Amino acid sequence: MTILSQLNGPAIYAVCGGIVAFVAVICVVFMIRAWRAGVALGMDKTKMRRVITSSVTFTILPSIGILLGVIALSGSLGTPWPWLRLSVVGALHYETQVAQAAAEQVGMSSLSAAEMTPRAFTTIALLMSVCIIWGMLLSTLFSKRYLKKLGGSGSSGGGGAAGFGDKAMTAMFIGLICAYVGSYIGGFVSGEGLFTFSGDWTPLAVAGVSALTMAGCVYLSEKKGMAWLESFSIAGSMLVGMAAAVLLRLAV
Repeated sequence: MTILSQLNGPAIYAVCGGIVAFVAVICVVFMIRAWRAGVALGMDKTKMRRVITSSVTFTILPSIGILLGVIALSGSLGTPWPWLRLSVVGALHYETQVAQAAAEQVGMSSLSAAEMTPRAFTTIALLMSVCIIWGMLLSTLFSKRYLKKLGGSGSSGGGGAAGFGDKAMTAMFIGLICAYVGSYIGGFVSGEGLFTFSGDWTPLAVAGVSALTMAGCVYLSEKKGMAWLESFSIAGSMLVGMAAAVLLRLAV
């Protein structure tokens, strides 16, 4: 039995499927409670149905990007584990990056089923879980105190907590972009010799295409009144970037 068949075995499906089903049930429970709360507040049921319909519509396209991530990771990690990660708590850019980094640390040249071993999968799965758990833990331990600061910032006129949160998120996002783009530039300029500029330029090109697509979506949503496009900008940029990667690979 191959490692991939084991990762797609009934036991893994049962564990991962059970967790996904539990989260789905919780979502349904909260949806029902939200509907009942809206009715109790006297909200118009027609408007509430319209909100539900628009929310479902705006969820479809972003979920395509998640589905592509599950398909991409299932070739090396099996289907149940990526399905669990990207259905419950994971993010596509995080899962793929951490999985690749963990694979390199256990001696794999690439994230592929041909080189996958039980030990490698255990390490990859553990790292993917441990690295993302801190957001939930910190929210559980400190969110109440943080919300109190947000509530009190308006009366003091400082708004320090909210301002710090915005700056921290911006700084973190810029750091992530620098790390990704920096690795792409490093792979391009190094090549076979130092600064020979003979390395792989495809990631840089794909990043540029994705950035231009996102910029176009932002321009249309903010300047042309197409606010609905904001809900599709991230997934659309991902899909355009993936298509650009395929076309570039075929061209070269």
